[in-house]
Amino acid sequence: MGSTGASPGRPAGTRDRDGAGRARNARPRDGLGRPLPYGADGVARQPEGVVRTPSQTLAEAQELLDAGKPFHAHEVFEDAWKSGPEDERALWRGLAQLAVGLTHAARGNATGGPRLLRRGAGAAEGWAAHCGRERPYGLDIAGLAAWARELADAVERTGKPVDAAAQAPRLCGRQAS
Repeated sequence: MGSTGASPGRPAGTRDRDGAGRARNARPRDGLGRPLPYGADGVARQPEGVVRTPSQTLAEAQELLDAGKPFHAHEVFEDAWKSGPEDERALWRGLAQLAVGLTHAARGNATGGPRLLRRGAGAAEGWAAHCGRERPYGLDIAGLAAWARELADAVERTGKPVDAAAQAPRLCGRQAS
């Protein structure tokens, strides 16, 4: 809309801000985190800066992944990486990258999705190897890494978007039926 910075539904010259005055894009988002026009019905966003226990983080992220909302799961992991212990940040950042990789794969990004899936797999595996913790908080690091690499290969092979809910990983491994 020219140089005024105005967007439909927002006054010219204004900028979206959060309660603390920080610039934040307030446009509604779809289930994969893509911005929608102002005034459109979107999916509720995850609140930022929530401090959760690791088990709460994993449970909430798994629910979001199962619902086909990997972008929102990434925000939950991001909170854990920013608020958790310094020595676990690489783990939570790797999990966030896995969720963002699935987000991009679901959006049809056949380059960025696989790249982020592999980066997240490597980060989580690297953290586990460095710390000597194969299943922190019940996480199936080896299974997640295998899932991520298989999905990355499939996305590159087909070049087509994936169904985020159908492709959602089990963070703590497959449950017996």
